[in-house]
Order: sequence, then C-alpha cells, then structure tokens
Amino acid sequence: MSGDERYTIGDLARRTGLSVKTIRYYADSGIVPPTDRSSAGYRLFDAEAVARLELVRTLRDLGVDLAAIRRVVDREAPLREVAATHAQALAAQIHVLRLRQAVLTVAARRGAGPAEVDDLRRLAQLTAHERAHLVDDFLDSVFPGDPPMYPGVLVSMTPELPDDPTAEQVQAWLELAELCRDPTFRTSMRRLARQHAADNEVPGLPRPDAVALVRDGVAAALAAGLDPAGPEADPVVAAVTGRYARLHGLADDADLRRRMLDRLVLANDPRRDRYLDLLSVINGWSGGGAVAPAVGWFVRALRVRMPVEARSQPNQVIA
Repeated sequence: MSGDERYTIGDLARRTGLSVKTIRYYADSGIVPPTDRSSAGYRLFDAEAVARLELVRTLRDLGVDLAAIRRVVDREAPLREVAATHAQALAAQIHVLRLRQAVLTVAARRGAGPAEVDDLRRLAQLTAHERAHLVDDFLDSVFPGDPPMYPGVLVSMTPELPDDPTAEQVQAWLELAELCRDPTFRTSMRRLARQHAADNEVPGLPRPDAVALVRDGVAAALAAGLDPAGPEADPVVAAVTGRYARLHGLADDADLRRRMLDRLVLANDPRRDRYLDLLSVINGWSGGGAVAPAVGWFVRALRVRMPVEARSQPNQVIA
C-alpha cells in the first residue's frame, strides 16, 4: 500500500469488510477523518487513515466503547491503559455471567419454580463474608463448643470459593449452601460428630472411628465384588469388628456389633458424601472420599450376621 495512495469509502469497505454506512459514520464523527477530497467532492483516505480504521475495527470487535476508542486514536490515552480498563470490565461481566449461568443451569436441571430460582439467585450473589457466615453457622451447629471439637476437621470442611470461580464451582456452591441450611442434614452431621467423639473417649491418641475402619477394611472386598451376605465376607467382617473392639478395649460380641451398626446406619447418608464431593469441586481438591458404598456394604454384612431380634431393633442414635 503506497503512502501516496488514496482510498474512497467504497475502497475501505472492500478492504476492511466494514459497511459503507459504518465507515461514513466514523468519518462524520471525526474518529477516522478523511485525508482530503477528490475533485468530485468524495472523501479520500490515506494509508494512515486506513491503519486508524483497522485499529478502530479491532477495538470495537473487542467491545471497547467509541469514546475510549476516540481517546486512543487521538493519542489522548495510551492503548495499554484503555485495554487494561476494558479487560477489567470484561472480567467483571464474565463473573456475573458465570453466576447467572450457574443459577440457570441448576434451575433447569431441577425444574425449579420461581421461588427456588430466586433463592438460588440470592445464594449465588452472597458476598464472601455472607458465604463465610452461612458455612460457619452450619459448622458451629455440627461441631459445637468453645473451643470447637476438632478444629482441624472444621478447616477441612470449609469451602473457599475463589474470587474468579468457574461455573462448575458456582454450581457446587449453590448445592453445598443448600445442604448447610438443611436442618435434617445438620442434625445428621451433628449426631455423626458426637458419635465420633464418643468413639474417642478412651484415653490416648485419636483413633479411627467406625466409618474410617470400614472404609479402609472393606475396600478390597468392594473392588472384588464380594457379596456382603456370603460366607466369603466373614473374614472381612471379623477383621473390621475385631480391630474396632481392640481399639476401644471391648469384646467383639453382639453388643459391639450393634454399637457399630448404630453408627454406620447414621453415617450411611449420601448427603455426607455429596457435601465432600461439592467441597472438593469448590476448593479444587481431588475427589474420591466417598464412604457410602463401603458403609452400605458393611451395614448389610453386619445385619445378616446378627440375631433376628437385634436386626429388627430400632437403631440407637445420639441426639
């Protein structure tokens, strides 16, 4: 492109792909003023005007407003400053769009009504302080006391939604927040915490509770597809109950197995695993901490090996 060459608005339209109307508007508004005019009065543009028009088109494609573009092309503001400002604005818009996408995705998946959609919207828009208050209230109800029981567990169960979360993280937060507000889930988790505390009343170092023993003790049986009601599961059950008995200085008898069954039935709540799965998504942790399959397997194994009258007794829970 020669520095002395001149182009009409039609030439620029063919060269840039912009419409004649758009280029005429830029020329009339002074954003890309013509270099001179032809003898017939047509506006003509030189190579510098063409480059200016290309910059205008690029910035408009990136969503930069015309007022900011004018400051750039008139050299009233450096391009890097305008680019940084608009990048920040886009980041804020993207954040809002992710929240909206998460709310609508969850609402569509559930077939939510207007009231539930509004509730999801409110949860998505909570500030970091409000989110922390909601979670702290849940955890304080599960692990009461001053100081609280198991402060390390409190930290490991606390979601930390990033400042720039993905849509998946926002969706996970919405579901986890609803679990935190669910009174029946709070009650279930509080009972689990108290049972864990009861299993550690024996002096000495902290010891694994019934759930942890089952999770570790039946992993191989689950992987092998052993039938919990079959005779091949006998040594697995005996190994787990025997270890639980030794840790607590008790006899491996029917009373101990009823005690384990009480704890495991309460622990066999799929919402507990779901909370941990959602927590992993929010915090960017690896998953794989589900205990429901192992607990369910062992509950069935215990029940078929207990006297009929013990199986039919209501499970004892700690309120």
